[in-house]
Amino acid sequence: MPNALTIRGFAVSVQETPILKGVNLTVEPGKIHALMGPNGSGKSTLSYALLGHPAYTVTGGSVTWQGKDLLGLSPDQRAQAGLFLAFQYPQEIPGVSLAHFLRAALNNVRAARQEKELSVIEFRRLLKAKMELLQMREEFAERYLNDGFSGGEKKRAEMLQMALLEPSIAILDETDSGLDIDALRTVSEGINTIKKLNPTMGVLLITHYQRILNYVKADEVHVMVAGKIVESGGPELVGKLESEGYAWLTEAEPAPDGGAQKDTAAKAAAPAKKKTAAPAGRGQKTAA
Repeated sequence: MPNALTIRGFAVSVQETPILKGVNLTVEPGKIHALMGPNGSGKSTLSYALLGHPAYTVTGGSVTWQGKDLLGLSPDQRAQAGLFLAFQYPQEIPGVSLAHFLRAALNNVRAARQEKELSVIEFRRLLKAKMELLQMREEFAERYLNDGFSGGEKKRAEMLQMALLEPSIAILDETDSGLDIDALRTVSEGINTIKKLNPTMGVLLITHYQRILNYVKADEVHVMVAGKIVESGGPELVGKLESEGYAWLTEAEPAPDGGAQKDTAAKAAAPAKKKTAAPAGRGQKTAA
């Protein structure tokens, strides 16, 4: 499928420790794929490696996007090509307002697409429209990026960024992590709203639990164990995992397309909580 994100035999190491051991997965335009699995299975490593985090070394396999070699692109080029990563732990950047960051990110992507840069007035008009769609107050955008935000506010800021950038492929790394029921429902509504406005967007939704999938309906579900995708199926697979857990999959063979090393390597490779901002659009964040 030329317009799909196609991952074949993808192997990744962190500090010479193998984490991903031959991942096979295809994310088609317009489809929502859920990726589940126990802690330490490599799910976050996959998200970071796909967006080009320099701490993750690709040791095998291929990743193609729209028929082109994704692995040959820098993080900012991957973002400009239409990939987006919503982080499990978004970074705090004091001194840079959310609105300023979002305008820099959007104009960076627009420039790569040879589209006109949005003026402050044009951007403010667009920002206001997107915030209204997501039922967010305008003053939220004036706060420093994630500085002092609650867990739910950080995830809503990620959703606002996704709404503005309108990616072709969105990778959502445990977006439900740390959210209470109300915040989970709000963030899920945001995902569904953005998907409705951008129906051709493909989504890879990484999660441990069924609860977000009660609100965001997946077309396909995959299970990763010890760096490989070992099971793939429809939405009914979620219910089985919820009732039986992952133990029955620990000895499973890798799934042919879809699909224990601890993902502490992903956490260890992540940078410190606060850092200096770089106005490079989504590519700046993908290195986070």
